[in-house]
Amino acid sequence: MKVHKVMGKFRMSKEKGEWQRFSKEVISEDEEEAIEKIYSILGSKHRVKRTNVKIYDTEEVDEDEVENNLIQEKIEAEE
Repeated sequence: MKVHKVMGKFRMSKEKGEWQRFSKEVISEDEEEAIEKIYSILGSKHRVKRTNVKIYDTEEVDEDEVENNLIQEKIEAEE
């Protein structure tokens, strides 16, 4: 498994048109799976539809550069 960092923005409210930027790290096999996980996370936590999520960039992160503590622990547990 690899760690991918996904960056983008999502619309917080339709009325105000406010966009919230995000940068999240997820464990996935490839970039497509990472993007699907982001859609799932944002949809469940913020009730955001996929059409209201704009993804700018995805990049693979080295294991020693991971910022999220939970992901670091999962990587260490797999080794």
